[in-house]
Amino acid sequence: MTIVSISDVFLDKIKLNSSICIQGWIKNKRTSKMGLSFIDLYDGSCVYCIQVLAQNKLQNYANEILKLTSGCSIIVFGKLIKSIGNNQKYDVKANDIKVLGLIDNPGSYPISSKKHTMKHLRNFSHLRARTNFFGAVSRVRNCLFHAFHNFLYKNGYYWVSTPIITGLNSEGAGDMFRVSTLDFKKIPINKNGDVDFRKDFFNKESFLSVSGQLTLETYACALSKVYAFGPIFRAENSNTSRHLSEFWMLEVETAFSRLYDIINFCENMLKYVVNIILEKCSNDIKFFQDTVDKNIFKRLYDFSKKKFFQIEYKEAIKILNNSNRFSTQNLFFGSELSSDHERFLVEEYFKFPVIIINYPKSLKAFYMRLNDDGETVSAMDILVPGIGEVVGGSEREERLSILDSRFYELKLNKNDYGWYRDLRKYGTVPHSGFGIGFERIFSYFLGIKNIKDVCPFPRTIHKSDF
Repeated sequence: MTIVSISDVFLDKIKLNSSICIQGWIKNKRTSKMGLSFIDLYDGSCVYCIQVLAQNKLQNYANEILKLTSGCSIIVFGKLIKSIGNNQKYDVKANDIKVLGLIDNPGSYPISSKKHTMKHLRNFSHLRARTNFFGAVSRVRNCLFHAFHNFLYKNGYYWVSTPIITGLNSEGAGDMFRVSTLDFKKIPINKNGDVDFRKDFFNKESFLSVSGQLTLETYACALSKVYAFGPIFRAENSNTSRHLSEFWMLEVETAFSRLYDIINFCENMLKYVVNIILEKCSNDIKFFQDTVDKNIFKRLYDFSKKKFFQIEYKEAIKILNNSNRFSTQNLFFGSELSSDHERFLVEEYFKFPVIIINYPKSLKAFYMRLNDDGETVSAMDILVPGIGEVVGGSEREERLSILDSRFYELKLNKNDYGWYRDLRKYGTVPHSGFGIGFERIFSYFLGIKNIKDVCPFPRTIHKSDF
């Protein structure tokens, strides 16, 4: 007997009246007075359940099947038939049902068939994938992940696994988590009264990486086109709908490229992956249309077809000052754009994704290429409605003398970056790159407001369960 997935059934890959075997978990069960139980079964392969018809003729009907509740796991052997009801397309008429796992105390099961709040489900990350919402999130996330990889592969990019543990603590991308094997009850102290990291595992102070960019550049300056895709860590004291302490970042570095090259490449990539999830995940997207954002299809189609707006940082400041929305204090050249500023630009002024370029050097990291005006760097951020910034990138400073001057301005020890300076000493080339916050762009695509609800096991301040 063929073991099939529920998605195969609804994709019409299985012929009617075929003998099949389906495995899964019970979403709901109803029993009629006529000795017939209706079991809604799901296996995570799609957003749909399939109805199983269990008659009281089954050998274990009284002692097992009648005891089944939401969450129980079963294997069903039966025949695929046209549904006897109007709410579904197919049924499985069971010839045999094998019970794999019962719920010890059905009243305590936290993922019952009733509707639950997101707040409730965040307390059960290990079980919430059993809901329609998080099942759909997981399937679209998987598709999006592969779409990014496929686009880069097709365009000749090489995947590089950049280090998660780093000895650099001055990349300018946020506070860092320390990595240590020292016994907190017996911290070694040196003669200056500081922690003696020479006695730590790596013989120096070490951290979880906030970005793989700097090490990725070394491979870009050898293989020309590379990318990294993995988890990064930021110890920011932010418990907002936009922040995680551990999240996934796609970072792309391209040799012999300038700012406008990576802007066009990034925009094309984002449009490509949107078309992929629209094509491959239409049923799950339909679920989010019904439950989260009724305009999701139009929004994603527009995103994939229309050119993003592009403005200079100075123009963004002018728009914000003329808006009369932020009149308590005028913004000036060098002002940091807050999330409110970013969302005004994309949600109220342009009402579409916006690329802001050429930021003041005071707002950006040392590695961004200084423009000829001496006050801005060749950098870009992509902002989207509902989220704000989802992409940050720049040309990288390939001129050693100017890179050293930036180290000096920012009070960074250039000796800590000897290997990075070598890229400029030994065959330097213009190169550019960008990073995409995977969870942030995913939140925007699905219209989900809280980033914690697109991450399987969200890590935030005071929260590191599992």
